[in-house]
Amino acid sequence: QVHLVESGGGLVTAGGSLRLSCAASGLTFGDYAMGWFRQAPGGEREFVGAINWSGITTYYADFVKGRFTISRDGAKSTVYLRMNSLKSEDTAVYYCAARKTIYSEDWSEYHYWGQGTQVTVSS
Repeated sequence: QVHLVESGGGLVTAGGSLRLSCAASGLTFGDYAMGWFRQAPGGEREFVGAINWSGITTYYADFVKGRFTISRDGAKSTVYLRMNSLKSEDTAVYYCAARKTIYSEDWSEYHYWGQGTQVTVSS
């Protein structure tokens, strides 16, 4: 019943930018912190960043600070991940996830997940 639908992935060159979107349905959007995670081929799922239930506070992994920005639009029940200055090591499948109510860096604590969108950065 709950669906998170991601979009916006693609192929970019190093230094380029992408904006990922995740549209949520079937839940009360304002009750959930929204997280972004990524998983490279053969790698583990890792925390990228999150935004709290109100949209006031954001959290980022050290490796994306200053480059990535998370925002949410309550009217559209959509969370965004703006990625600038992309590096080859950012190549991964990016997932959005929902957790009630406080964010976590632990992927296992999120209940709902999107299908993932591929981001490939070439150099």
